[in-house]
Amino acid sequence: MIHIKKTVFRGLLLTLVLIKTSVLFSQQLDSPKNDLKFKGAISVTNNGISIIPTFTLGKPAAIVNLSVGTSRLTFEPELRFSLEGKPWAFIFWGRYKAYKSDKFSLNIGAHPAFAFKTIPLTKDGVTSDYIVSQRYVATEVVPTYHISKDLTLGMYYLYSHGFDLGTIKNTHFVTVNTGISNIEVSNSLRMKISPQVYYLRMNDADGFYTSTMFTVSKVDNPISVSVFFNKVIDTNIAASKDFVWNATLTYAF
Repeated sequence: MIHIKKTVFRGLLLTLVLIKTSVLFSQQLDSPKNDLKFKGAISVTNNGISIIPTFTLGKPAAIVNLSVGTSRLTFEPELRFSLEGKPWAFIFWGRYKAYKSDKFSLNIGAHPAFAFKTIPLTKDGVTSDYIVSQRYVATEVVPTYHISKDLTLGMYYLYSHGFDLGTIKNTHFVTVNTGISNIEVSNSLRMKISPQVYYLRMNDADGFYTSTMFTVSKVDNPISVSVFFNKVIDTNIAASKDFVWNATLTYAF
């Protein structure tokens, strides 16, 4: 328990430092005009799914996404918890919009992260559950081609490195994806469809997968509902489940 408290404290301290850094960079980049913005979203889902969809929490979860920064540089912490109140993962993204035109954009990012798991430990003949953390760092590259206002075609690459015993030392995650937005469901409802095919390599094991997200939102309303599906195409990664899905309710602010 002491270990988890220290980890959470360090994570919160890191968050404050990165927010301050983001603010300072923003002031330098945009001075004398400062367009610093803050936004976020709170989501509740029946099945927590990671940024790499192959891996799930396997139980209901709440996710808090925050973003502070300018139009080009942002700090974006993502705090994930099970609905039991246990931490699932804390991810502290720094993201930069390296290039943007009418047809093409290139974003890059990096983060430290803490993943948490519960393990049983026996002391003086008594077995209790303890939460331990595992440390990761990752980087991402996100090129996107804007075919039209409501249609995009892109790729996503993420490399992750785990430091602690039991972590995956080297993870490569590559997707080819598209986004179809502003599909009219009714006068007040709009849908977005985001299908992708991806390759995942974890140390010496790898596999191919496909996933799709459907998101429905009301015009000028901060609440949206999404359903996500993930399916194995071919894999030898032992932890992969053939099919996973979730439904998520999100409030954006």
